[in-house]
Amino acid sequence: MTTLIGAMTVAAAGTLAPLAAQADQFVNILTGGTSGVYYPLGVALGKIYAEKIPGVRTQVQSTKASVENLNLLQSGRGEIALALGDSVKSAWEGDAEVGFPKKLDKLRGVAAVYPNVIQIVASQSSGIKTFADLKGKSLSVGAPKSGTEVNARRIFETMGMSYKDLGKTEYLPFGESVELIKNRQLDATLQSAGLGVASIRDLATSIPITMVAVPADVASKLGAPFVATTIPANTYNGQTADVPTLAVVNFLVTHSGVSDETVYQMTKQLFENLDTMVAAHKAASAIKLETAINGMPLPLHPGAERFYKEKGLIK
Repeated sequence: MTTLIGAMTVAAAGTLAPLAAQADQFVNILTGGTSGVYYPLGVALGKIYAEKIPGVRTQVQSTKASVENLNLLQSGRGEIALALGDSVKSAWEGDAEVGFPKKLDKLRGVAAVYPNVIQIVASQSSGIKTFADLKGKSLSVGAPKSGTEVNARRIFETMGMSYKDLGKTEYLPFGESVELIKNRQLDATLQSAGLGVASIRDLATSIPITMVAVPADVASKLGAPFVATTIPANTYNGQTADVPTLAVVNFLVTHSGVSDETVYQMTKQLFENLDTMVAAHKAASAIKLETAINGMPLPLHPGAERFYKEKGLIK
């Protein structure tokens, strides 16, 4: 009898174990600095997943963005992350110069989301009007080896310049860069983010600014995933004309250790709750199901692939 009860207890424990594991499913969402676009979108994703995926607990982690996020995913210290397309490509290839000494072979794709727009903003008092005018001036290029800083380095190289041409190079997050410009301790900042990013909105309402153009031919020289784009007039206070620049698509990325069902649900709930994402930041209005797998620089996770097959994006 005792043996039978013991066997029943073991069987019951075996039956309950998957339920307990499901109830404890933890999703850590890796974002960026709190004054950028990744963070509010990550918060929105956390809310969606916690409410719509049964048994899931979420956490939103502020990070140094793309490069750190991808390395954290590789080591299993996050379940989903936002990252710039060129950083994702470099991670999959193992580009040591960018911050990936080895190929990050556990990374898997979830979705293409919205384009990051290269936005160079200077105080009018700095006298900077063109990219060439940055020579001898002080510029913040983003946190070291962040996606923004990698973008900055590549653009400078394509323009035949380097950080050595600057009077001073700062490696600061968006919010800190803006505060230094306000205090006349910095001339300009390069920010790779969605249009309408809070940091530049804040700066433009505080002091007169100049948006600095990046020539369209830089995009063709850099190639994919870079494309030429425009910052529309009146995106920021005092910006009265369209400004030519570059864009690079952001991706949601996960890793091979996350279950197929979890990634399926994360992908599904993203596209079924886009209104919540747009409410968090207008950059999310560019997230479209029909472009979700365009330009994906690494293999799709099987869970995401299942969702896209259901929707007819993959045959």
